[in-house]
Amino acid sequence: MILPINNPITLIAIAVFVAVFIVLLPLIDRRVCAKLGLNLQHGLSRNANADALLRLRQAVLYGVFLLYFLAFLFIVFFSRASGETYQVHVAPFQDLYNAVEADRGLVDILETIFKEGIVEGLSHVEIIRPQDIAQVYLNVMLFVPMGYLLPYVFGWFRARAGIRPAVACFLISVATENMQLIFRRGLYDLDDILANTLGGFIGQMLFLSVAYVVTHPDWRQDLRAYHRWQRHARHMTLYPFARRIGLSRTTLLATDEGPVWDFYVDKLGFRVKKQLLSMDSIDTRFLLSMGSSQVEIICFNKRKMIPVQYLTISARNLAKIKKRLEKNGIDAGDFYRDPYTDLRCLTFTGPDRVRITVIEQP
Repeated sequence: MILPINNPITLIAIAVFVAVFIVLLPLIDRRVCAKLGLNLQHGLSRNANADALLRLRQAVLYGVFLLYFLAFLFIVFFSRASGETYQVHVAPFQDLYNAVEADRGLVDILETIFKEGIVEGLSHVEIIRPQDIAQVYLNVMLFVPMGYLLPYVFGWFRARAGIRPAVACFLISVATENMQLIFRRGLYDLDDILANTLGGFIGQMLFLSVAYVVTHPDWRQDLRAYHRWQRHARHMTLYPFARRIGLSRTTLLATDEGPVWDFYVDKLGFRVKKQLLSMDSIDTRFLLSMGSSQVEIICFNKRKMIPVQYLTISARNLAKIKKRLEKNGIDAGDFYRDPYTDLRCLTFTGPDRVRITVIEQP
């Protein structure tokens, strides 16, 4: 993409605007939510209308992203006329190389900087095509908000904020360059893809270092606790496999098949993945599934005293879950705060004294 903006004042203004936007967005977001009594960490909010207000907040964030994306589309497509020929430039960093002229080699310049200072070292470098440098700068700055807003607005990117936004920026840049080539609006430039991806990565890092820090006041304590665990666990058995381990199956006991089918299958919507009949007893075993989670139920098919059992799951949008539970005749009570994570929870009771807790997923 070619952005015809080479005025130094404009370049500085763009940097200032991006910096102010990145700093102000989480500050305003946090202050407004605190004033309204909204919890941004999926905990219990003080406001009785928290669910509606949080949906409104999300809609506002969608609007902010939409405005940015419309400006992005205007810059890369609609601000220029269609050309007569297809243009492709795939030599990486050639424009930057041609934009600078030096009377010494790179190693000599670096040595001069370390020995005699930056001013003396840079005196051997002359910028002969500032517009090419400005072009790279603008392509970087164009994607900084993209890398920043993707995890801020969308939970899927926020769940893996250390990699997904930058990868998405790379794919969006590739798609943009190809669309520009197809419709002959600009040229397909490999340097643009590299600069856009760098901008997305910078935005991603700014989200982690600015937005997350501002909206999560306890980040320092969490980070210290994580590092303490890491130092202890790295020599233990399962640490090398921690990212690939998931608790996927819980076992519950039951006395009668009828309530099991009525509650777990008909009301909650679990799928019966497997049913096993015992050959030497009247026991029946069910394996129920919901997505990647599984619940094994051992049904004795006779009256038997079963202790209180607990099943805890995590999910998003507890307000809708609560409404659907009540629609199916299940009383979930009021929301409350989980004492371990401060996340919002709701609890309801199933057959055979099973206490099911749903925790709001961050």
